[in-house]
Amino acid sequence: MSDTTFPSTAPAADAARPDGFQRVCAALRALSHEHEPRWLEVSARSSQEAADALGVALGQIAKSVVFRRKADDAAVLVIASGDKRVDERKLEAHTGKLGRADADYVKARTGFSIGGVSPLGFQPSYAADGDPAPPLLFIDQELFRFDAIWAAAGHPNGVFLMSPPQLVALTGAPVIEVTQ
Repeated sequence: MSDTTFPSTAPAADAARPDGFQRVCAALRALSHEHEPRWLEVSARSSQEAADALGVALGQIAKSVVFRRKADDAAVLVIASGDKRVDERKLEAHTGKLGRADADYVKARTGFSIGGVSPLGFQPSYAADGDPAPPLLFIDQELFRFDAIWAAAGHPNGVFLMSPPQLVALTGAPVIEVTQ
């Protein structure tokens, strides 16, 4: 897709961009991802805002939903289609009991603020034993309805393009059925 396809975006190369966005840019470069992250001229904290800014279907937005596993307080991150709702009971079959994650928890465990949580480029958080503890990550199979999807790139104004199989390759996360 060319830059002219999405007039609301600007190249990502500006070093003055926020830290989270820079981490995602670096992670994508390290993984040799073919699409450079984009900086939207408008904030896209919700899936609908991102879809509107990009001119794509709501389902093409790979939204990030963070939960808190009750057994060990681990972060659980689901990358789901923007037009679907995560079914907590279906997810609990893979993780055990879950609770809600507030904004402070999400920031502490991922390094990103809500509205910009990326599926990669996490800032290390530390478990009680001091070991880095990245989020437990899952990908919703509903994303595979689309050839191209967009995920947050570490900031509400940052996004990056990929296919669902590329998302799996970039993250190593399992694909599960987790939406209503």
